[in-house]
Amino acid sequence: MTSNYKEIVGKKVLVTGGAGFIGSNLIEKLLSLKVKITCLDNFATGKRENIAPFLDHPDFTLIEGDIRHLEDCRKACENQEYVLHQAALGSVPRSINDPITSNDVNVGGFLNMLMAAKDAGVKRLVYAASSSTYGDSEALPKVEDNIGKPLSPYAVTKYVNELYADVFKKTYDFDTIGLRYFNVFGRRQDPNGPYAAVIPKFVQLLIKHEAPVINGGGEYSRDFTYIDNVVQMNLLAMTGENENAVNQVYNVACGDRTTLNDLLEFLKEYLSDFDGEINKVEAIYGPYRKGDVPHSLASIEKAEKLLNYKPTHSVKEGLKEAVTWYWENLK
Repeated sequence: MTSNYKEIVGKKVLVTGGAGFIGSNLIEKLLSLKVKITCLDNFATGKRENIAPFLDHPDFTLIEGDIRHLEDCRKACENQEYVLHQAALGSVPRSINDPITSNDVNVGGFLNMLMAAKDAGVKRLVYAASSSTYGDSEALPKVEDNIGKPLSPYAVTKYVNELYADVFKKTYDFDTIGLRYFNVFGRRQDPNGPYAAVIPKFVQLLIKHEAPVINGGGEYSRDFTYIDNVVQMNLLAMTGENENAVNQVYNVACGDRTTLNDLLEFLKEYLSDFDGEINKVEAIYGPYRKGDVPHSLASIEKAEKLLNYKPTHSVKEGLKEAVTWYWENLK
């Protein structure tokens, strides 16, 4: 972390989707900084075990509710100073299978949160945007002002979030910051289910000595981003006092890309410290997935300049920490 964040001690912060992977990591960090946390979650994808350690904490309040219901959003926003909006239905394949629900949650729910936060006098809403917004743009690295056309319903919903945030500044003078996450991974990321992210899914299969399935030839690449870098960016976005930094969108990434083939080799190497047999597991190659972007690499210059973002973990450093956590928690 690049700051001790003394200025947020005692502040009141709402984390939507707080029982999810990213949300629960944000809550853990904020509670350690003596921030008063309200968590809003409907547990559609979030897990109760993710927030179980916080339930008895004097600065933690849980509201079971759904961002699709405006009254739940209004209740959660009462007396809050900041909102970290993580609640969403992720996954490109999920949105292709069920675009209506993805839109209801990611667009309708986002608009509800904007209205509730604005009406409650919240100072700033920081929201989870997505690298999927870059769509069919082939330019690398991805720079915030240069996007293409979306390639999935999920990408459409995340782009609409950015448009609504911009309109709320122009129309209501309500401050937001959007964070375009690039393939976040780390502790508490769920390896189960049809829409599980690639890293925890691969780790779980390798631990069982089962072959991971790589979509395509394995040369698609991603800017994999460790959870601690994402937590840092949320805190910087929440606390930043630079007027030019507000009402912007930022890439949240490492500024480095890793192919799926290389990713698998890294995971096998690090897991082999615990079980040497894992090194012998070979991948199975399947068809390309619809809506997948071939390559993803972020420029993080804007975040470095305006928010003083400095990634604390490279991909390899993050993978080593994540693999250790999964080994202790998945077996």
